[in-house]
Amino acid sequence: MEKKFHFQEMSWIITVPEAGNCGKKYPDYEVLFSNLKSNSLKEKVRLNDLVENTGFQEMFPHTVGYFKSETERSPYEEPNYLELRIIRSVEEFWKFLNDLDL
Repeated sequence: MEKKFHFQEMSWIITVPEAGNCGKKYPDYEVLFSNLKSNSLKEKVRLNDLVENTGFQEMFPHTVGYFKSETERSPYEEPNYLELRIIRSVEEFWKFLNDLDL
């Protein structure tokens, strides 16, 4: 099951694939990035490249909804969040990932 993070204010969805990140630290995870505002969907990037982005850094705090998905769905469809958090720093995002035991 894919694990997804919806950054509500930025309209970003970061998808952590089911496989491919074993043994890597969170910053080195390869994720799929969707920017709903610019209709840029499913671009493969390193997670650290997203969170170290100036736009990301300047927009704190972020409201982040975590959900899982087995099937492909419209990125514009409202997901059922398993958890919702306010993230005020990159370190808090890494803690969120750690708390979810990704």
